[in-house]
Amino acid sequence: MMKRIIVVLVLFAIMATYSSCSVTLNGASIPAEMSTVDVEYFDNNALFVVNNLSQNFTEALKQRIRSQSRLSIVRTPEADAVFSGAIIAYNIAPVSVQATGNGNTPPIANASRLTITVKVKYKPNNSKKGLEHAEGYEQEFTKTADYTGDIGSQEQALILNITKQLTEDIFNKAFADWK
Repeated sequence: MMKRIIVVLVLFAIMATYSSCSVTLNGASIPAEMSTVDVEYFDNNALFVVNNLSQNFTEALKQRIRSQSRLSIVRTPEADAVFSGAIIAYNIAPVSVQATGNGNTPPIANASRLTITVKVKYKPNNSKKGLEHAEGYEQEFTKTADYTGDIGSQEQALILNITKQLTEDIFNKAFADWK
């Protein structure tokens, strides 16, 4: 019995030791030679245009890079990497329908979904020493958020939530090397 207690205590000690260790992925796959990045303005090319969406998205991507990496944001063709692209879709569609109870009135949307799609091109400056083999990408990223009621009072909060998810995916694709 005493032997089992000792084994259990040793196992707990080992687990406590390993659980106190932490690993951070921030900047894990950024080449040491890379120190600057240019984030170009993301135009809103969607059919439905929200006034501040381009500005807010561009600034959110810059902020994600500043807070999650050691990279400096610069506006120069000499940057070690460049993010460019556009917001290509901003859609609102019903996701559930509610009957109105009257045969003459069509059903109404009970819940709706806001979808934002961004086309992103990430291009490392392969002419710089140490970045010759750095990989870039060109990809579309889409995120959604469901809501009920009128979009007007919720739109900016929904956009903020979706933008946070989009910038996380874009950053991870470029720097966290998640395949």
